[in-house]
Amino acid sequence: MNTERRLIDPEQVDAALAGLGDRGVVEEWARRFSLVADPSRLTLLVCIHYAKEISVSDLAVTAGMTDSAVSQALRLLRAHGLVTAHRTGRVVRYRLADATVHDLIHLVRPHPAG
Repeated sequence: MNTERRLIDPEQVDAALAGLGDRGVVEEWARRFSLVADPSRLTLLVCIHYAKEISVSDLAVTAGMTDSAVSQALRLLRAHGLVTAHRTGRVVRYRLADATVHDLIHLVRPHPAG
């Protein structure tokens, strides 16, 4: 089997390879995008983005979900580095941890005018 292939535009191939970079990074972003592809998790991320920081129970009310469903989704989002949490007394509040997700939310749901 011949593994060499004829290139039509070698410069474009070089540019594409340079832009692609580390395939491990691409795979990690594919995993992150699969998390964001779920409507419930995307809803939570949008709510967190606009609240800046929000507790699980407030987030559940806002998203129309149960506290346990929100907690389960947040564990997954946190495990993949999309949100962070901090505790103040007994209350845990979540915020976005990733600037790229912040930018993506602006594309999906820009800040309302006014």
